[in-house]
Amino acid sequence: MFLKNERYLFYILVIVFSFFAFKAQSASEDKAEALQYLSSLSDFSASFLQSDGENLSEGRVYIGKKRVRAEYFLPTKILIILSENKAMYYDYVLEEDEFFNPKNTNAWFFYDIFRNPYFFEDGKVEVKNNELLLEKKGIDNEEKNFVIRIIFEKQPLILRAIEVVVDNDILKLSIYNHSYNEVFDKNFFKLINPNLLN
Repeated sequence: MFLKNERYLFYILVIVFSFFAFKAQSASEDKAEALQYLSSLSDFSASFLQSDGENLSEGRVYIGKKRVRAEYFLPTKILIILSENKAMYYDYVLEEDEFFNPKNTNAWFFYDIFRNPYFFEDGKVEVKNNELLLEKKGIDNEEKNFVIRIIFEKQPLILRAIEVVVDNDILKLSIYNHSYNEVFDKNFFKLINPNLLN
């Protein structure tokens, strides 16, 4: 009787261990697929709606091989171009530009999400229904706590939203109108006042 119970316990443990090993392998494969998707986003653009809980902005993000360009159309026409260590902000209404280090602002997450997806390698992944959630927590350069969540449609894998929480500030971008294999002008990602390009 004792040996029989021990054998059942052994089988139950094998089943439980196999289930958790399968789940861990599946999560690892989901994360690898999401990271591969993000790293493949070059010559890509998509429209976005951005909300901070009070204000709504509309624009389009463009992903080049080394830089990210975000154009805001509403409520104000603004251009932001990001590289790893340099960035430019241009206000079309005021015709003013400003150059800055993106790592000293909340703009750094835009670059790391699209041009440094392995930033998420130590993040966690979760799959619910047909959504894949990739999440990273940490402390930024200004010693502020952050949480970044990337939300994908699972089948097929498509980027749908980005949520960024820095301390108590929340920013959500809903992503749509994906366009792959874009062809960009050689000056499109230049860190220069756009009026000087004409």
